[in-house]
Amino acid sequence: MEVILLKDVKGTGKKGEVKNVSDGYARNFLIKKGIAKEATSSAKKELTMKKKAQKREEKEILEEAKKEKEILEENPIEIKEKAAEDGRLFGSVTTKQIAKAIENQLGIKVDKRKINQTIPMRSLGTQKMDVKLHKDVLAEITVRVLAKNQ
Repeated sequence: MEVILLKDVKGTGKKGEVKNVSDGYARNFLIKKGIAKEATSSAKKELTMKKKAQKREEKEILEEAKKEKEILEENPIEIKEKAAEDGRLFGSVTTKQIAKAIENQLGIKVDKRKINQTIPMRSLGTQKMDVKLHKDVLAEITVRVLAKNQ
């Protein structure tokens, strides 16, 4: 019997796949537990339409990430912090502060965990770091730390 898997099933297949399994396994386990449904022609058409819609949505997300990458790479992010006379900061600039600055200055929401800050920023100056916007899109941003006027 052909079934469409609604969830991942270990040893059988992944969600959205059409698999040929024994009748008893399909009726007594997969369909009964709601893990799969019978693969009728209408169900197969519905599955192909869902896959097309998902591909279209993924393509739109990728295009949006590429646009955001251009904006991020063209515009440096400026953060103002309190600093000593010699340029050392009181503390350091965190990825949370960088993400907030990106949202305030450019209007792009970035998850702080997607910012790769290799060296902690503990002094005034400029540093480049990577931001992962999508699994295929990596933007290199410039962060400038300036002294806040007391």
